[in-house]
Amino acid sequence: MWQEIMNIDWVEMAELQSVALGETTVMIVIAGVLACVLGLPLGIFLTVTSRGHLTPLPRINQVLGMIVNAMRSVPFIILMVAIIPLTRFIVGTTIGTEAAIVPLTLAAAPFVARVVENALREVDSGVIEAAQSMGATPIQIIRNVLLPEGLPGILAGITLMFVSLIGYSAMAGTIGGGGLGDLAIRYGYQRFRPDVMIVTVVILIVIVQGCQSFGDYLVNRIYKRRGQ
Repeated sequence: MWQEIMNIDWVEMAELQSVALGETTVMIVIAGVLACVLGLPLGIFLTVTSRGHLTPLPRINQVLGMIVNAMRSVPFIILMVAIIPLTRFIVGTTIGTEAAIVPLTLAAAPFVARVVENALREVDSGVIEAAQSMGATPIQIIRNVLLPEGLPGILAGITLMFVSLIGYSAMAGTIGGGGLGDLAIRYGYQRFRPDVMIVTVVILIVIVQGCQSFGDYLVNRIYKRRGQ
């Protein structure tokens, strides 16, 4: 293995990895942002419509909860194949970076919803009751109490979501989704290039470590501001 590493053509490797890294970054960022846009309001709705909360709607809450659980229970590789018609309808193709964003978003959004729900459920009920006694509306409580108090937990969960998306984006390469996973499959495995595989794995590890460290930094900064 060491001999293979010493014989790596680093110019060629840099060209291959830079393109794949760019595609992976696009997939992760766009899918992550879309997942937050979809998952954040869904998580808030699941929280406030639960029994004993601000606006209890138990039946609607139960139905939405079942849908979220069903989406989370489908393995990502199966989800990618199952929604190929939807992917083609939305982006006009089933291969490439744009096509991979659709299943990545649908896989991450339910995760974000549950993360937000769990974070908001941890907010002290006494704080919510105090806001209600002062005449605050549900919207005001959500904006001024729930979200600020639950922000550290939400950020920690979103960090985990982005880390998961990194792994999902690599799996997307198995069906031509582009990115580092596609590079590892086409060059590292199919062309018997272990050097490409090794460098790709190292890059993925660095990305995961960087993403997790940045998320932890944001959470710790919030706690420091609060004096915790």
